Amino acid sequence: MLKTFFYSFLIYWKGTDKLYDYIIIGAGVIGSNIARELCRYQTKVLVLDKENDVANVQSLANSAIVHSGHNPEPGSLKARLSVWGNLLYEQMEEELGIPLLKTGAYVVAHNHHEEQELDKLAELARINQVPEFSILNYEEALLDEPNLSKTVTKVLSLPTTKVTYPWEVAFAAMENAIKNGVEFRKNALVTKIRKVGNVFYVTVNNNQEYQSKYLINAAGVASDDIAGMIEKKVPYTIKGRKGEYFVLDKRVKGFVNHVLYPLPTELGKGVLITPQFHGEILLGPNSLEVKDKYHPTTSYEGLTYVKENAALLADNIPINQIIRSFAGIRSTSDYDDFYIKESLEVKGFYHLGGIDSPGLTACFAIAKYLVEEVMNVGEIYSIDPNFDPLRKKKVLFNRLSLTEKKDLLLKEPLYGNIICKCEKITEKEILDAMHGPLGSNTIKGIKKRTRAGAGLCQGGYCEEKIIKMIAKEFNISPLEIAYDKEETKLFVAETKVKP
Repeated sequence: MLKTFFYSFLIYWKGTDKLYDYIIIGAGVIGSNIARELCRYQTKVLVLDKENDVANVQSLANSAIVHSGHNPEPGSLKARLSVWGNLLYEQMEEELGIPLLKTGAYVVAHNHHEEQELDKLAELARINQVPEFSILNYEEALLDEPNLSKTVTKVLSLPTTKVTYPWEVAFAAMENAIKNGVEFRKNALVTKIRKVGNVFYVTVNNNQEYQSKYLINAAGVASDDIAGMIEKKVPYTIKGRKGEYFVLDKRVKGFVNHVLYPLPTELGKGVLITPQFHGEILLGPNSLEVKDKYHPTTSYEGLTYVKENAALLADNIPINQIIRSFAGIRSTSDYDDFYIKESLEVKGFYHLGGIDSPGLTACFAIAKYLVEEVMNVGEIYSIDPNFDPLRKKKVLFNRLSLTEKKDLLLKEPLYGNIICKCEKITEKEILDAMHGPLGSNTIKGIKKRTRAGAGLCQGGYCEEKIIKMIAKEFNISPLEIAYDKEETKLFVAETKVKP
């Protein structure tokens, strides 16, 4: 009792500026949006992430789909929050300037048995209150999807399905949160958590400690590991489920117009064909449980499976236009739903566990649900009258009209210098990415923010120029520049040195 009093007294004696109201562990699309929701109130918030950037793990490698909400079990949190989250995307497109492509989706059936399953899925959509869905026959579906596989007999049409750009969703939310006073620390690996009295002590990298009144675990694939630092019995176990993808070059834009799904199975929604906001098309993912949930890798067997199953959705897929493959890990849990609850053992510690698909779809709704309904923040803190929900929309120079480009060039000539020829990314856009609220000095960080290096040549042309820009802007040697993490330096040593 005396020890508890001493620690609580010490915190306040040092000054309340040392004590955060909330610490959030994890800066993916979930943690970033929770931070933004919390700063609507008069709170002091800190976000910690072990990575060298925002949205660098689960939010980094996924299908980018804003699902309609047709698939989750009726009455589940997934069902409620995915339909709600889908509706919120159009509001957030206006407030945060996030990219949004309104594609709609087709779930396909190939025979009488699958048509019966399609009818059951349509009934789920009705119960989950998904708007505007309908069943189409093959001829009707073919009008909008001329490359639809000839083996398809019927489709479930889901017009509210959309596609976004996952990294930008996280960047937008975090930038707006920072604008409203949230603090963010990258390369901050949580190594210890303890609670003394009413205060959480969070140790980062074994040598730095932060304190808060409340603690939010949005650590994705690591959420059970984080929970295990403070709980004796974690109420869920996270299993890594790997998904592998192919990326088709944007020259195939229009090959499909809708997201194409097979009928879902117990392993998930299956291998999809997904148009992307910037013109590419994704094939994948497969779904494979893996022991290592931190290091996803592609495999010949997995990518072959993706090709074979994508061919059940569309004919004549332009495989010769593949420009890269990648893999990501989803944090599947042994709990059958999103686990969004206060700890049963530690008051003030909140779980966001097993946030797999449709986590991206539901991210805005998840943040609101946690803050407003689970934590009841409005009963503890007052609304901040200075909260600004708006984030200035980024300039995508290549998407502007000719008149808009000319006007912008008169104000800022650096828009006239194209650095990435494949994606038509300008010097000014790259400089803005380096020096923005979430500025980056890594190759991958610049790629995520601008798409420089994401096109056909995959950085073969522009990467050298970006390296020189980083070295100049941050006054560092090229030997110090990393591809992504601190340990991924691009160069070992100079091989040509002027005498």
